[in-house]
Amino acid sequence: MAPSDELEYLKHLVAQLNDKIHALEAKAKASVSPTPAQQLRTILMGPPGAGKGTQAPRIRDEFCVCHLATGDMLREQIAKKTELGRMAKKVMDAGELVTDDIMVNMIKDQLENNKECKDGRVGSDMGLRFVLDGFPRTVPQAEKLDSMLDSRGEKLDSVVELLIPDQLLISRITGRLIHPASGRTYHREFHPPKKPMTDDVTGEPLIQRSDDNVETLRKRLDTFHKQTGPVAAYYKTKGLWHGIDAAQSPSVVWDNLRQVFRAPPAKS
Repeated sequence: MAPSDELEYLKHLVAQLNDKIHALEAKAKASVSPTPAQQLRTILMGPPGAGKGTQAPRIRDEFCVCHLATGDMLREQIAKKTELGRMAKKVMDAGELVTDDIMVNMIKDQLENNKECKDGRVGSDMGLRFVLDGFPRTVPQAEKLDSMLDSRGEKLDSVVELLIPDQLLISRITGRLIHPASGRTYHREFHPPKKPMTDDVTGEPLIQRSDDNVETLRKRLDTFHKQTGPVAAYYKTKGLWHGIDAAQSPSVVWDNLRQVFRAPPAKS
């Protein structure tokens, strides 16, 4: 066989081997059994400014779960003028708080109709996968959530609370600057814009939210601690609660979160 023919023959063999390797890799990947992390059902707790908005999207993307932020759900239901949205708007227009039943039913609606909550893939039969952000805030809400999940044959895998001293939170939030049109955020100290009070991308002015002031924040934090302390205790008795030091850098917080989510689920 001439050297050129032998070279072409070897190239052909290598191409065939590569095709076979890719086919076997795809087959092996498809046959992997789901791990505890792939069946994530969790709650993310933490005071305003603790980093939930940073970590929740990463949880969603890495573990292919739906991110259920109660504020977003409420706005969506009202905008779509659904039955639940109309009920919520009526209560809010009356100056009252949206009832626990309405909120739990909104979550139930998402779990039943949001395809991302069903393993992140259309047609999956692996059960629900979600990260709840901003709910429950009280023990009665936690109990109603448990009852709703129990009725579906589901249960939580974990409850993670981002822990951070109030004074550090106040320092973080009072320095926060926002570009209203895009939602981009900066910080006077930790992540300042290139030009003071100016968005790096558009050159448009930045603002500081009216409620990002010390007095308002202290009130919000006091309310959070009074409500959330009993909720954390509730989940501790169930062996589901995990505390994460959120005063660390976001990347370290993320590494600690992943360790929690990749651990075997708690037995109830």
